[in-house]
Amino acid sequence: MSEQELRIIAPTAIVGYGFQESSLERVLQKDPHLIACDGGSTDPGPNYLGMGKAFVGRDAAKRDLSLMLHAAVDRKIPMIVGTSGGAGGDAHLQWTREIVEEIARENNLHFKMALIHAEQSKEYVAKKLEDGRVEPIWPLGALDPGAVARSTNIVGMAGAEPYIEALGGGAQVILCGRSDDAAIFAAMPIKEEFDPALGWVAGKLLECGAACAVPRQKYGSEGITVTVREDHILVEPNHPGLTCTPLSVSTFFLHENETPLYHTEPSGVLDLTALDCQAVDERTVKITGAQFHPREKYTIRLEGVELVGYRCICVSYTRDPVLVQSIDGYLDAVRKLVVSRVDGMGVPAEDYKLVFRVIGKNAVMGEREPVKEILTHELGIIMEAVASTQELANEILGLARQAGKNLHYEGKLCDEGCITYPYSPSDIPAGPVYEYNMLHAVEPDSPLEMFPVEYVTV
Repeated sequence: MSEQELRIIAPTAIVGYGFQESSLERVLQKDPHLIACDGGSTDPGPNYLGMGKAFVGRDAAKRDLSLMLHAAVDRKIPMIVGTSGGAGGDAHLQWTREIVEEIARENNLHFKMALIHAEQSKEYVAKKLEDGRVEPIWPLGALDPGAVARSTNIVGMAGAEPYIEALGGGAQVILCGRSDDAAIFAAMPIKEEFDPALGWVAGKLLECGAACAVPRQKYGSEGITVTVREDHILVEPNHPGLTCTPLSVSTFFLHENETPLYHTEPSGVLDLTALDCQAVDERTVKITGAQFHPREKYTIRLEGVELVGYRCICVSYTRDPVLVQSIDGYLDAVRKLVVSRVDGMGVPAEDYKLVFRVIGKNAVMGEREPVKEILTHELGIIMEAVASTQELANEILGLARQAGKNLHYEGKLCDEGCITYPYSPSDIPAGPVYEYNMLHAVEPDSPLEMFPVEYVTV
């Protein structure tokens, strides 16, 4: 680049989380070189990958994408979205593509778009496993070939290289499937031959919007702007009511990492042992001292899910003082009754699971909860059945709900139920249940091997 700095805007933490339009307009006056945003996360759990659904609303995503797209096309600069659609599978990538193309049709926008696919076939992963090129990520053990066979969806987390390929191919809009979060933003500085360490530091900060600013979340999910220069970066929030401080920025490097000092990326390790954060003014922080150590072995994180059954839930609560104090024994009795009835139906024990979550007693930490005494006058009880079919889950949940309502317990002062249900119908079929069966690292033959780039003229 002719300029000695690269200015990157992340409008928000995740596409669809929203941001104030005035915040974006304000930082667009800085003439950015790139507008980019993360589009997803594993935080909402495995079901979104398995079901091919987004965890944000379509209208919310379209609103954010529309503002980003107009800003990029008007200024003839790139727009990048990583982990498109929430989980980054092919269905999520297509969902995001359709929204972008809809915006373009409605507003007569024209551009070249790159789609980076991140979904992997079971055959590919099985062959890599057979060749000894799949490793566990702590604390998991070795990957079971059976887990690969049972997987319904597998994605790889793209590094910076597919983005660099798409930028080099002339794409103005880049939508990627599952992606390393920081790579979304690090790719352009690396392509433009800035220090890779500064590119990765920039990506680490940009990936979560204004999470490195204070007061965090006061104005919703706002974003930040990072300026990459020859030997340092500058970070400042987009919203005028937010500020970045050396403390807020440096502590952010604890985010989602075993250690704040070493962050592993597909191509190497970001070393922050000599990181220095200094205030430039009351809103801006200057960062120096990062180093990036390339690794000989290039690895990609795999995420896979498998279907484990179908769920039905029921929300209930009680304020019967006798039942509140004896809830554990009561639910044990409910469970025994349900098990006996399901056994009578000829259903094998391995075909279902019955779970009680007591809100107000160990609901968060389970048996690890150090506070054993019940300190509340009321409890919530979520009954959950997971079974091999939705119909079976519904039936087992119905048995639990009925038993929970009417079962006798010592000290009970009435013949009717002492548990009540706020919803009608009380039983809520929740659909398929997936779980992660693969969080491992695979060694491809090249950084682009797993991430084919498809170009589209919009």
